[in-house]
Amino acid sequence: MKHMTLIITIVLMSFGNGASQINSFEEIHLDRPDNSLKVFNYSFEEIHLDRPDNSLKVFNFEELQSYLSEKDAKKTYVINFWATWCAPCVKELPYFEQLNAKYSNHNVEVILVSLDFPKQIETKLKPFLKKNALKSEVVVLDDVDSNTWIPKVNKNWSGAIPATLIYNKDKKAFYERSFNYQELETEVKQFIK
Repeated sequence: MKHMTLIITIVLMSFGNGASQINSFEEIHLDRPDNSLKVFNYSFEEIHLDRPDNSLKVFNFEELQSYLSEKDAKKTYVINFWATWCAPCVKELPYFEQLNAKYSNHNVEVILVSLDFPKQIETKLKPFLKKNALKSEVVVLDDVDSNTWIPKVNKNWSGAIPATLIYNKDKKAFYERSFNYQELETEVKQFIK
């Protein structure tokens, strides 16, 4: 009976508010009267929000990599790694929003990569985004193999956040620190011609 309660709890958590999607399941045979237990692997693919594009993209690192290398030769990209549980990250988010608003006409694109835990997307991240009405693009990185992907972002990154990658076709810089607005703007201006 304990196992059945655990299975029901996992299945209910998987469905949440209808935002998650079951991708696959595998069957495990046990010495039980019904002889099987279904185990569900789930992932959040798209979560709808009250945002201009009405969705939140969730990526593994392989899927996120396209955001970390040149997409548009005329743009400068500001990629900030953050999480709602990181106080310095939350403190600097308004500076990234201000930068996004001020420099969007200067071919600067701000992308906020949330490292929030997948199980907290519904309870923490979505309410945070709604409350703070962030206008920058927000994506979630859901990849537990951080020892593999952290050095791919920057070979010297310890994995601490906040961390910011700024790049364009000519230049790339990585910052493992928090910014105030003036510091952030000063760094971005070095990338704008």
